[in-house]
Amino acid sequence: MLVLEIQDIKELIKKVGYKDFYTTLIETLEEDYSNWETFDKCPRVANHVDGGVIELMPISNNKLYSFKYVNGHPKNPDQGKFTVMATGQLSVTETGEPLMFTEMTLLTAFRTAANSAMAAKHLAKKDSKVLSLIGTGTQSEFQYLAFSYVFDLEEVRYYDTDPKAMDKFEKNMSQFNIKLTRCKDSKEAAKTADIITTCTADKKYQTVLTKDMIEKDVYINGIGGDCPGKTELEKELVESSTVVCEYLEQCKIEGEIQQLPAEFTCTELYEVIRGEKNINVETHGTIVFDSVGFAIEDYSVLRLIYKLAKENNVGKDMNLIPQIDDVKDLFSLL
Repeated sequence: MLVLEIQDIKELIKKVGYKDFYTTLIETLEEDYSNWETFDKCPRVANHVDGGVIELMPISNNKLYSFKYVNGHPKNPDQGKFTVMATGQLSVTETGEPLMFTEMTLLTAFRTAANSAMAAKHLAKKDSKVLSLIGTGTQSEFQYLAFSYVFDLEEVRYYDTDPKAMDKFEKNMSQFNIKLTRCKDSKEAAKTADIITTCTADKKYQTVLTKDMIEKDVYINGIGGDCPGKTELEKELVESSTVVCEYLEQCKIEGEIQQLPAEFTCTELYEVIRGEKNINVETHGTIVFDSVGFAIEDYSVLRLIYKLAKENNVGKDMNLIPQIDDVKDLFSLL
């Protein structure tokens, strides 16, 4: 069984390069979303605990099965631990044989940003120039990079309630040729933006973006609301916008639309990717992409990273599954 550690993912990204990795991952996501009905899907399984949530995210088709273990504990940084930590597995559907076990804290950041940029590719204005980031935690640099390979960005506006998070963002972004505008609040960050990403961590109903902050039609990439009782956008803003979600059944439980009546319905992302629905800011006004993170995105990055690891001879084979002649005689191993 192939096992990939943090250093293996770093090595692969270095070999492939940011641009080619994001571009290929976006293509992989589009391919998998286009085959939507071939997947056995369900909302993620969540255990809500004091101070956070621990989740399993499974999905499969007739070829591969994948799952991700992931947590969300907003107060973890106070203890020197990541808010989000994850591992994942890829297996053969026909036999259940595990193929790969891997770190997914880094990979989740990559796949979330790639999914955001992929959705914007179809939903935002093609000439979008200004990206706004409300929340400059662990996802922020990944978001910028992904969007920069889809749009010809000229400026990034950003705000976080934690000045140290903005300092960190500025330091990491200094290597890229982009205008950075530090803002005093969400309203200033949203000003003149073509694309707004909200990505905050608190596990509660909160309002980081309101309808009166939106001065023109804009694409809103809402990725911070990802469990029951956790939202970022004002209800009136969601109601007044055209909403596209990843997976309606899950978003009603965890997304921004959990604020709306149970009978609410909207377009799912796969319908846009397949060209069944033609939705864009230019024709539909402000669009909210209600993105809670769905297992198909983990499936895409897992199958891509497995392919890249094999091609580049990265990772190590570990003896985690018994190898014996008589497979009915497990006791013989002892």
